Amino acid sequence: MAAMTTPTSPAGSPAAPAPDQGAPSRNRRPQGGGLAERLRTGFGLLGPRHPRHTLPVDQLDALSLPIGDDGVVVGVTAEGQPAVLGVNRPTPYDVLLIGGLWTAQVLALRAAATGARVAVETGRAQHWAQVVQAVGGGQSGMTVHDVGRVPPLGASAGSPVLVIRDCGMRPPRGRVVSAPWQSVLTLLPYLSPVAPRLMRQARLIGVQRVSPDEAAEIGRVIGLPRAEYEPLPTLADGVTLWCTDGDRQYVMTQPTDAEIGLLGVARRMD
Repeated sequence: MAAMTTPTSPAGSPAAPAPDQGAPSRNRRPQGGGLAERLRTGFGLLGPRHPRHTLPVDQLDALSLPIGDDGVVVGVTAEGQPAVLGVNRPTPYDVLLIGGLWTAQVLALRAAATGARVAVETGRAQHWAQVVQAVGGGQSGMTVHDVGRVPPLGASAGSPVLVIRDCGMRPPRGRVVSAPWQSVLTLLPYLSPVAPRLMRQARLIGVQRVSPDEAAEIGRVIGLPRAEYEPLPTLADGVTLWCTDGDRQYVMTQPTDAEIGLLGVARRMD
């Protein structure tokens, strides 16, 4: 709520005529009068008064917003609440997705819709052609680069960047790394010898359906309880377990009609 202010006469405006020296003192404007006197004489009138927007302390729990953070809506939780991934950050942010290309492309589309530039590093550019066409190419949309050929992207608060590394089972160390306003999402279709290193350095890990052996290895590396990694081999298409150091959440990515028309329905296999 904006603070109320009392308008004053603009500087340089003609001064009010001095009161007649012979006029009765009751008609003279007192010097330096208070608010009530200014209102009575017509100087410094206040605008319309509105009731204050207040909420009793015992009703604070009823105050809620549909989305808890700003960013990319990656899906809905088991409770039906939106799950939001904030990829546009002032600090470096690494994300690892052990899953399918479909989910990575949905995230790319939604990140671009928030105003982020998306740079895809991939050895299968043909799989991204439709997505680039839908978003629009060039420096203001989505660009695709060969592996190891991503140029400096000049990320800033006014022009954040999401780099998606779709480089197969053994992605090489990237020339372009996470930085302020430049997040990096690495896509692994399955576990590989480089997966433990990538899991340890990532601040957010998404896991889709994997084999029982892979589920046990993921649980060991990132410290998941058995009850949380054992269901991973049975996850439905479009379901991802997102993990941070202090939180874990199963999320269902529900595509829009436009995303289904472009990418098809959710699928784990490419």
